[in-house]
Amino acid sequence: MAKYLISFPSAAMKVPDGEWEAVGRDAHAVIDEAKAAGVYVFGGGIDEAVAPVLVAADGTVTAGGYPWAPSLDGGFTVLELPSRADAVAWAARIAKACRCRQELRVFQFDPQS
Repeated sequence: MAKYLISFPSAAMKVPDGEWEAVGRDAHAVIDEAKAAGVYVFGGGIDEAVAPVLVAADGTVTAGGYPWAPSLDGGFTVLELPSRADAVAWAARIAKACRCRQELRVFQFDPQS
């Protein structure tokens, strides 16, 4: 089985006022279903109130992320699934709950991790 990253950037969520509670409820329901199905690995979101830093090999810390890279924000879910078709189906369920399209990526297997 492969691990799939299902994610979205914060700007993708265009939720009308008054619907945020329903989005939270619906999203948590899908995650609960993934846990019950035994496919949930982990999930969460980037804390956008905490700025990123770059840490060099010598431990030097520089404020900010890579200047050439897009900002990393939003929500992430990792599921372990038997097929890409299953991953697409779960991504669609998450998209419906979150009211926005989801990016789907495959993690490469590393036997030492």
